[in-house]
Amino acid sequence: MLDPAALNTSRRVAELVRRLLAKRAIERAVEDDDDLSESGLSSLDLVNLMLAVESEFDLKIPERDMRPANFRSIARIAALVTSLIGQSDPIGG
Repeated sequence: MLDPAALNTSRRVAELVRRLLAKRAIERAVEDDDDLSESGLSSLDLVNLMLAVESEFDLKIPERDMRPANFRSIARIAALVTSLIGQSDPIGG
């Protein structure tokens, strides 16, 4: 069974990617596991995507996680966000 929170995270990341592609006038569907660089995003676009993810999810991505591998696909970004949100949740409420 899919985790609704993870599915929502993936949808939100996908929307950020779609907006970035639209700004670059790139009209192509991007699946969760598609390589974003191969989809037309530059290194600068990926930096802007990282900043957009931080803003969208109100989190700070630690420097150790600012690796191209973590921003290769929507699925990898969503997994990173999910792990960071899990780390920041206070234990016991």
